[in-house]
Amino acid sequence: MTTTTTLTSAAPSDLPKVRLDWTPLALAPLLMLLAFPLIGSPSTWLTLTIAGLAMGMIIFVVSSGLTLVFGLMDVLNFGHGAFIALGAYVAASVLLPMAGWVEADSLAQNLAVFALAIAAAMVAAGAVGLFFERVVVRPVYGQHLKQILITMGGMIVAEQLIKAIWGPETIALQLPTTFRGAVLLGDAAIEKYRLIAMALGLVIFIAMLLLLNRTRIGLLIRAGVENREMVEALGYHVRRLFIGVFVAGAALAGLGGVLWGLYQQNITAAIGAQVNVLIFIVIIIGGLGSTTGCFVGALLVGLMANYTGFLFPKVALFSNILLMMLVLLWRPQGLFPVARR
Repeated sequence: MTTTTTLTSAAPSDLPKVRLDWTPLALAPLLMLLAFPLIGSPSTWLTLTIAGLAMGMIIFVVSSGLTLVFGLMDVLNFGHGAFIALGAYVAASVLLPMAGWVEADSLAQNLAVFALAIAAAMVAAGAVGLFFERVVVRPVYGQHLKQILITMGGMIVAEQLIKAIWGPETIALQLPTTFRGAVLLGDAAIEKYRLIAMALGLVIFIAMLLLLNRTRIGLLIRAGVENREMVEALGYHVRRLFIGVFVAGAALAGLGGVLWGLYQQNITAAIGAQVNVLIFIVIIIGGLGSTTGCFVGALLVGLMANYTGFLFPKVALFSNILLMMLVLLWRPQGLFPVARR
């Protein structure tokens, strides 16, 4: 009787609520403010800031898939770069034959070919991700050292296959005509593509948060991570959910490969391995497995790269490593550590 009374009297409002730590969210605005007096010119500062935010958004899209997979599945996939490279090359296979649509001075045609390239890249990367999970990752679940070794080997094999299919030469990518040029904000020239990348990255971030925190499937995935046996006892197939997460992570990497390839305006088979370094810096800064941490970390990396590249070019080569060191000295587990790790 006493137990029943105690349980029923515990209203939801009495349960402890998880509070968001707002301190790390202030780091990007703080970095912007600190850079302003050093740069001096408001127009130059605005141009560099928008460029840094755009770069950060693209890095977030590239990193979000790996963050999702590690945060929900505890899988260290060092082969993530293979999906990025595949997405970039599949997009090139769409954009190059449809050069007429790319060069057309029509927003509708440009958006159509851009969306088609993204869709093809995500489908291809997701399909390869499904194969990768079944053949490479599944035998080493829960074994981090083996995961690192076998997925790194998978990326090397994938890179050589890309060279065999598309060739070892660098492929140039052109932005659609209406994506080129800049918008003037006072004396500052802001590239249109950077604004598009910022908007797309923000949409993906909000969609991920809503999916994981406000939907039934997000609840099931998080519950499956915490207590797999309980979820399976309720009749849900946790393995299928996890496979879906891995495929979604690979598809996001494919999307990131498209954005990064167009940002650089050229691609090579090693593009995935090159971006992998930035990816792991971002997810370590953010806190392994945290979507919000990945977002904040990516913005910090993008801003730091652009500010130091302008102010201290020689420091720019290792500025992101320095940023990671400073963050880890302050918070050894990252900005938003996942409590269970």
